[in-house]
Amino acid sequence: MKKLFPSAAEALRGIVKDGQLLAVGGFGLCGIPEALIDALRDSGARDLTVISNNAGVDGFGLGKLLETRQIRKMISSYVGENKEFERQYLAGELELEFTPQGTLAEKLRAGGAGIPAFFTKTGVGTLVAEGKELREFDGETYVMERALVPDVALVKAHRADKSGNLQFRLTARNFNPAVAMAGKVCIVEVEEVVETGDIEPDQVHLAGIYVHRIVHNPNPEKRIEKRTVTEAPVDAAAAKVEAQAAIAQAAVITADEPAPSTTQAATGQQGA
Repeated sequence: MKKLFPSAAEALRGIVKDGQLLAVGGFGLCGIPEALIDALRDSGARDLTVISNNAGVDGFGLGKLLETRQIRKMISSYVGENKEFERQYLAGELELEFTPQGTLAEKLRAGGAGIPAFFTKTGVGTLVAEGKELREFDGETYVMERALVPDVALVKAHRADKSGNLQFRLTARNFNPAVAMAGKVCIVEVEEVVETGDIEPDQVHLAGIYVHRIVHNPNPEKRIEKRTVTEAPVDAAAAKVEAQAAIAQAAVITADEPAPSTTQAATGQQGA
């Protein structure tokens, strides 16, 4: 089965449709499938329900789909960095199902494992539990959460072989494996494509059985959501030497100044 497609648009062709439930990997802007999101926007598919930890930022990531009004509902745990998301929600233009982050991860994992529902204490006694089944276990109250099984999963990985075996890079792994396993159809965007067998079996992070289509994007933008920098650390030894040099220089200057005469000193005393 050929899994490698020539472009993101080709990888989505015949798969995405209006009104679907989609899951998109990533955490903030880390590990998002940039090319697939752009292709989804260009496909014109509308009335989408999207599962994602958040919705990118204004003008980037899933924020692009919010701007084009292609998303009808978000299932997310955090929306604080997207002003358009906030505006649409407060204006009643966008449905939102707030889900605790750990619960969201488990709903996807359960969907991928064929588990239809599970119980958790997270959210009991809050709006999260309203309308859901509650049950007692060992004297504690738990709320039942249904698994998530999206029609299409859009995933970002670092490397894939031509059979779809994946490797993720560092924190870009985040929600991506769970999203990939949960989707009925999984489309993966990768920076590197290698031949089948080039990835050691023990180094495969996600087996190719979960992956249906692959698109190669070797140069994603990887925009930084919030850039913070720190000043270079102070070298204590160098600072001490510099201070000692300044003191020595001041002592030399003082020694070179002429001493006041006896008459000047006496005058100064009378003036005092």
